[in-house]
Amino acid sequence: MNLPGGLPPIHAAEGGGGAVPASGGAALASARPRDLRRKRRRRVFEKLIESILFLSAFTSVLITLGIVYILVSESVTFFREVPMSDFLTDTQWTPLFDDAHFGIMVLLSGTLTSSLVALSIAIPLGTVIAIYLSEFAAYRVREVGKPLLELLGGVPTIVYGYFALLFVTPLLQKLIPSLPGFNLLSAGIVMGIMIIPYVSSISEDAMRAVPMALREGSYAMGATRLQTATKVVVPAAFSGIASAYILGISRAVGETMILAVAAGMQPNLTFNPLEPAATITAYIVQVALGDLPHGSIGYQTIFAAGLTLLLITFFFNIVGHALRRRFREAY
Repeated sequence: MNLPGGLPPIHAAEGGGGAVPASGGAALASARPRDLRRKRRRRVFEKLIESILFLSAFTSVLITLGIVYILVSESVTFFREVPMSDFLTDTQWTPLFDDAHFGIMVLLSGTLTSSLVALSIAIPLGTVIAIYLSEFAAYRVREVGKPLLELLGGVPTIVYGYFALLFVTPLLQKLIPSLPGFNLLSAGIVMGIMIIPYVSSISEDAMRAVPMALREGSYAMGATRLQTATKVVVPAAFSGIASAYILGISRAVGETMILAVAAGMQPNLTFNPLEPAATITAYIVQVALGDLPHGSIGYQTIFAAGLTLLLITFFFNIVGHALRRRFREAY
């Protein structure tokens, strides 16, 4: 029987089912190889991306191991000449003089003092800014203010150094007339300003990740926005906030140019921020730019100082990891 419109008849197959037209079967047969080729290309592409990601991660591990190897191998050569006890207990650091002393505590005192000054500014201000952006700021204010704040992290540190030397130090000298031109206080203050974006941005991201249900439950109990922010959101996001603090500490300990420009390079065993002092990073810059022959004991000191700096940052990273595991909340 012919169908209307001149369509060909469709014959019933055995068992009451419908037969597939010959043209439709050919289309299905040709579609299967295309699907297989497409899936094969997709698997090859995914394997390629996976290999690239693996090589990237493996390269970063190799670079880290290479850095550790160089520091350790060169430091071993240094400690063959200088006893570890003198390195840790001597109160003078004059490796470039005829009467050489190698007391790392002199450089550590400047590093720790400047870092404490910077963190006393960066951590409170960064946390307050993060709470405001996360819990109080309007959407438009947050979307404009956060990128502007993060721009501070992109300013070259040499610019911060001269800002500390030529602007902050004269300003502080009006308040403290006896303040010398090079001092740890102005360098630490500017370094704290530089670290604020690191603390505030990561802390704000951690607070924004707290589920809204916790805030709504707090509001339902009659808490204010400030009480909710300080007693609900901040404790819930503490693992992320701790990571921001650890990053800020590592950034402060490893800062170089601000301290080299504004704090002076005079080795001075002091914990007084009103005095000039040298830090580990500033000393490394001083020696690296000098004319010391490769392999001399004076040249080897930069590797011993660098290894000390690496161990300090490694210690803080372990502390941060422990804090994240201890206070991490899963929602």
